[in-house]
Amino acid sequence: MANDTEKSQRIDAPTGTEFVGHEWDGIEELNTPLPRWWLWTFYATVAWGLAYTVAYPAWPMIEQATSGTLGWTSRGQLAKEMSAAEAARSEVLARIDAVPTAQLANNPDLLQQAVAGGAAAFKVNCVQCHGSGAAGSAGYPNLNDDDWLWGGDLEAIEFTIKHGIRWDGDDRARFSQMPGFEGMFSEGQLAGLVSHVRSLGGAGPGNPAGAQLYADNCMACHGPTGSGDRFQGAPALNDAIWLYGGSEADIRRQIRTPRHGVMPGWADRLDAVTIKMLAAYVHSLGGGEAAPAPPAEPAAAPDEQP
Repeated sequence: MANDTEKSQRIDAPTGTEFVGHEWDGIEELNTPLPRWWLWTFYATVAWGLAYTVAYPAWPMIEQATSGTLGWTSRGQLAKEMSAAEAARSEVLARIDAVPTAQLANNPDLLQQAVAGGAAAFKVNCVQCHGSGAAGSAGYPNLNDDDWLWGGDLEAIEFTIKHGIRWDGDDRARFSQMPGFEGMFSEGQLAGLVSHVRSLGGAGPGNPAGAQLYADNCMACHGPTGSGDRFQGAPALNDAIWLYGGSEADIRRQIRTPRHGVMPGWADRLDAVTIKMLAAYVHSLGGGEAAPAPPAEPAAAPDEQP
């Protein structure tokens, strides 16, 4: 014991520092004190940490952490930032709301803001069916082309978004239904009809017998040349755009047992401004149409001659 005490009190001659009394393989350690500046810095950080836990939420309790004397929370800060962002948007939204949909294109700056807002809303509400690029897929329309079942101007698109298609939740939903022809045609007749339908868009040779079947059963809705009828919601058959596929097997199946997609109406889920912005975004994708021209007023009757 005495030897250990004497050994721990030995002083290192070059530095004047005592040894701590430990030795590892002939290597001994000096009991060099920490620099004063380091100690005061450490004490300052301890004091700062204690002050922080008093001023801000820090100590976990049974149900929640201590609130802190300053009353600051990250959730409260987020709420303030969201409120500020909403206030900044409110002016733009009010301007968009005040402009009739058909006249939105007359204000390029406001239209650009509406398109940007609609793009954000599209990513949240529409990409699940129409895809992130709005290209759609089998049974889900491509919104980038210029093939519109009920019209592609701003007001027509807005109406479709608002009320939906074949949507039971809205009495004003767009509605069309193609009857099924299962069992009405023989295989030969069906093949001729399919051949004629494909020929309307230049996808194959015509078929006289199929043309007659088309005239008797299909022309009333799809038109003599297959151009469709927007009033009835009948799609065009004379282009290369097919919702459920344009192969012979696809068309044959659609004639026999037609499929009818459903799009929900968004009037009870989104506010009117968001729907208007969605319409502006969809219209801007490349296939949007100009507003239809107003009907011409009848010419005034000439004055009667005496």
